[in-house]
Amino acid sequence: MTLIERTRTIVETRLFEHLITLVIVVNAIGLGLETSPYAMAEFGQLITVLDRIALTIFVTELTLKLFVYRLRFFSTGWNIFDFVIVSVALIPVAQQFSILRALRIFRALRLVSLVPSMRKVIVGLFSAIPSIGTVIVMLVLLFYISAVIATNLFGSTFPEWFGTLGASLFSLFQIMTLESWSMGIVRPVMEVYPNAWVFFVPFILITSFIVLNLFIGVIVNAMSEATSEGAHDERKEILLELRALREQVRVLRRTGME
Repeated sequence: MTLIERTRTIVETRLFEHLITLVIVVNAIGLGLETSPYAMAEFGQLITVLDRIALTIFVTELTLKLFVYRLRFFSTGWNIFDFVIVSVALIPVAQQFSILRALRIFRALRLVSLVPSMRKVIVGLFSAIPSIGTVIVMLVLLFYISAVIATNLFGSTFPEWFGTLGASLFSLFQIMTLESWSMGIVRPVMEVYPNAWVFFVPFILITSFIVLNLFIGVIVNAMSEATSEGAHDERKEILLELRALREQVRVLRRTGME
C-alpha cells in the first residue's frame, strides 16, 4: 500500500471525521469565550493556545486532503468552502484588519460540510432559491403598491409612519411582522380613519399568512426533493456495489471450478 493510499484510508475514516467535528465544536466554544472579559482574564492563555492548536489541526487536515486528492480536492464545493474558511484564518491580523479576527467564528460553519444532514438542508435551500426569488418579487410588488396607497391615504396625518414612501415601506414591514402593529400603528390610524381596517386587514392576511407561508412551503418542498434525490443516489451506489460483489463471486466460482 502506497503512502497516498494509507493517507486516504486515514482521511476517509469515521474516526477522523469525528475528530475534526470535535475540534470545530471546541474551537467555536473557545471563540465564544474570547468575547467574555472574565473568561479571558482567567483562561485567556489557555483559550489562545487551544485556538492555535485547532488552526494547526485544520491546516493539517487540508494538507492531507490536498496530498491525497490533488486538484480533485477543488472539484467539490464543500472542499473549496473549507479551504477558504481556513485560509482566511491564516492571514496576519493587523489593526486595520481586525475584522478578520472576528470572522474566525465562521470556522464553526465547517460543521455544515462535515455533517451529511446539514449538507442536505443547505442543498435544499440553494435548490429553492429560484422559487423563493419568485415569491420575493411578488412580496416586493405587493409592498410597493401598498406603500404607495398608504402614503396617499395616511401620509398627511401620520407623516412619521407614512409621510414618505420609505417610511411607509418600513411601517408596513413592521405590520407584516406583527410587532406592535395593532396598538402601535393601526389603532392610532383608525382613530382618525375608522375604515382604515379595510386596508390593513387584507394586507396582514396576504403578507403574514399567505406569502410568508409560501416561503416555508417552497423550502420544505425543495428539502424533500433533495432528500429523495440523496436517497436515490445512495440506493444506486448500493446496487452498484452489490453487482460488483456478484461479479466477483462469479469470477471466484469459475476460478474454483477450473
